[in-house]
Amino acid sequence: MTDTPDTLRSRSHWAVIGLFLIAAGGVLLLARTFLMPLILAFLLSLTFSPVRRFFKRTGLPDAISAGIIVLSLVSLCAVAAGGLAGPVQSYIDNGPSIMRDVEIKLRGISDLVAKVSDATEKVDELTDTDAEGPKVAVDTGPGLFTQAVMSVPYVMAQAVLTLVMLFFLIASGDMFYEKLVAVSPTFKDKRRAIRIVYDIERKISRYFLTITVINAGLGAAVGLALWALGMPNPVLFGVLAFALNFIPFIGALAGVALTFAIGIVSFDTVGAAGLAAATYFVLTSIEGQLVTPYAVGRSLNLNPVAVFVAVAFWGWAWSVVG
Repeated sequence: MTDTPDTLRSRSHWAVIGLFLIAAGGVLLLARTFLMPLILAFLLSLTFSPVRRFFKRTGLPDAISAGIIVLSLVSLCAVAAGGLAGPVQSYIDNGPSIMRDVEIKLRGISDLVAKVSDATEKVDELTDTDAEGPKVAVDTGPGLFTQAVMSVPYVMAQAVLTLVMLFFLIASGDMFYEKLVAVSPTFKDKRRAIRIVYDIERKISRYFLTITVINAGLGAAVGLALWALGMPNPVLFGVLAFALNFIPFIGALAGVALTFAIGIVSFDTVGAAGLAAATYFVLTSIEGQLVTPYAVGRSLNLNPVAVFVAVAFWGWAWSVVG
């Protein structure tokens, strides 16, 4: 049975769509260094557009409004970094002693792991043949801390590019909206285009503002809870909870793991460290299962499976920014 022309056209249509998606995915991966700061700057410009319009109604030019917004962001990041530099530097300087303390307190688990490793080696010896193959040297590459230090110039360059692009986007004012209106053929289309753009802008701005407020509340709750438990540097963990919670799923798990690791060093028992980590986990679970769905879910009707797939894909493609 031969295919009809309509069937062939339909198959070619879907084939073209599939090839386009594959090509688009390849471009997103290859050009992520260039695209990430641009898209992040564009989203930030939409978020701060209501602030720019407020300044414009007071008679302030868009360029000065852009400078105020960008300088405020830079100042806020500088103050946060300066306040957290001391505790972070202390943990870095005491790294060897921290590792020794962790090893001592987790010795029971280490002994169990060592026994399992010895048993595995014995099984390998029993199943190994007499023939010796060539030994291959495995290069484990630089450590995690070394990779983090090496990535600092890259992150700084991306941040500078994002801020510069954000300044020009905000300083351009409503230029892009005017261009959109200019290319619309009829007056009805012009009104519809402006209404759609303003609606998108308002929803994105409201979403980011809501998420920021929720994450700030979570950071304050985590800091106060860990302070009550006797955890050192609770402000540091509060700020980390605020920042990490912008990363769905992975951010909360990273915060719990970090709290447990530092708790092992700070407390006398592993149980106390587990209590601190469990407290962090409970607070993030309340935020993720109750607070955020109540505050955001009423205005965003999203499929949880689609959200998870989207987060997984963009996290794989563009790391934390994705």
